[in-house]
Amino acid sequence: MINVCVTLDFDDAWLADVAAVSPEVRVRKHLATAAEQIPADVLADADVLYTNSAFPARGQAPRLGWVQLDTSGCDHVTGTDLWEAGTPITTIGGVSPKPLAEYVLMMILARAHHLPQIIDLQRGANWPDLDHRWNQLMPRMLPGSTVGIIGYGRIGREIGRLAHAFGMNVLGMRSGSARDGLRFGEPSEEAADPAEVVGPEGLAGLLARSDYVVLTVPHTERTHHLIDEAAFAAMRPGTTLINAARGGVVDETALLAALRSGRVGFAALDVFAAEPLPATSPFWRESNVLITPHVAGFAPGYRDQVRALFTENLRRFVDGRPLLNLVDRKAGY
Repeated sequence: MINVCVTLDFDDAWLADVAAVSPEVRVRKHLATAAEQIPADVLADADVLYTNSAFPARGQAPRLGWVQLDTSGCDHVTGTDLWEAGTPITTIGGVSPKPLAEYVLMMILARAHHLPQIIDLQRGANWPDLDHRWNQLMPRMLPGSTVGIIGYGRIGREIGRLAHAFGMNVLGMRSGSARDGLRFGEPSEEAADPAEVVGPEGLAGLLARSDYVVLTVPHTERTHHLIDEAAFAAMRPGTTLINAARGGVVDETALLAALRSGRVGFAALDVFAAEPLPATSPFWRESNVLITPHVAGFAPGYRDQVRALFTENLRRFVDGRPLLNLVDRKAGY
């Protein structure tokens, strides 16, 4: 018998589809945000755990052979007993590239067409004169402009594809060497890639050439504060920064300074080092910042997509085949 413990509130039909993978599979649901909220006997018998934050301590789950995270990132697992134990961990990467890429394009267009300023005018019932409209609301041309995508994986490539359709030049930076392993949502045949791709050593050059800098890189020890004071100094004056990765990738003190100096002309920020973002944060009051509450990765049809991923991985686990989206602990994602 393979015991599967699910800590999220999926409905009975979802759980039944998981159980239907094999007669050997038994599924139990226990809503939990911490391992202590799962009955001790359930954890002790669990072979598979589907969770986003309930990570067992050493000895609590002696049979555990695989953990499926309900997140694309795994930085919240590093340093835990689960991470140190070496139990295989997989993510739901590949579920949200399209909506996240659309979010990034929305923010590029919002900057290019002065959407925040236009919303302010509407809220003030203010119809500006022609001089103001011509000089303050003239769109920025996207064709011929350059987007630099830091973290050029599944999400980055989808952003590049959409940006290229708008006539933009696309630069991509991979955070490290290519990783082995099977990925959910990876196309079987790679389409023609519009991007010029560099490695980490090319970061300064990418920043210097980009009108729009997009962050989709995983948050690891190597990428913590990757965008720091030196990175902002390498940017063009007035650069747009879009962070749809993790808050820790950006040195927020340096970002505030860059916003106030004009080095960064506009920032669209979906993630922060501290979430929820405290009401006392100065970012709320920066006129050239657009804040969204960590929603860029929300995916329509999420439950169906993660069911497809999890059931495929469960079949692989039952059959002893390699899992999709296996975390590389050395790379940190």
